[in-house]
Amino acid sequence: MSRLKLKFPYQEQSIPQVDYAILLIGLLIMIGIFLQYRHITEEVNYWSSRVERLEKQQQQKAAPRSRSTRVREFSQEIRKEIAQANTILDQLNLPWETLFDSIESASTEHIALLSLQPNVGNRTLRISGEARSMSELLDFVEALERESVFENVHLLNYKIKQDNPHRPIIFLLTSTWI
Repeated sequence: MSRLKLKFPYQEQSIPQVDYAILLIGLLIMIGIFLQYRHITEEVNYWSSRVERLEKQQQQKAAPRSRSTRVREFSQEIRKEIAQANTILDQLNLPWETLFDSIESASTEHIALLSLQPNVGNRTLRISGEARSMSELLDFVEALERESVFENVHLLNYKIKQDNPHRPIIFLLTSTWI
């Protein structure tokens, strides 16, 4: 085999001015594209920051409205809590000592009190218990009516326990206190 001698580019075909001109045109196009890219990225950054500022301004304008609704919600919750606290304070400020003293002085050993249910709102007291006899129960109701703390003492219902040999009377009465 014989050797081939290749020369690229041929010396006769070589035009260095054209090569440098094409290289220069390519560099100028690349610089133009780079400058245009930089200009576009700056513009995108400008508009995105402006959008963010406008969104923040709208949030700040909307925030006082949401704050006022939150304040209203909190104030309603606080009002409910204050109302609950006031009812608890009213229950604590009941004249418990005078109520208990009046009930104790009206009751006898034949009356067993099972529960006292005060209602602070309308100042009523529900008393449930057991009595040995109907006469003892009626005496207890009259004694409560004579107490200065109570008024409008009423016997709501009663029931005689038939299964018990002593046949006690279970009663429920209501009264208002002054």
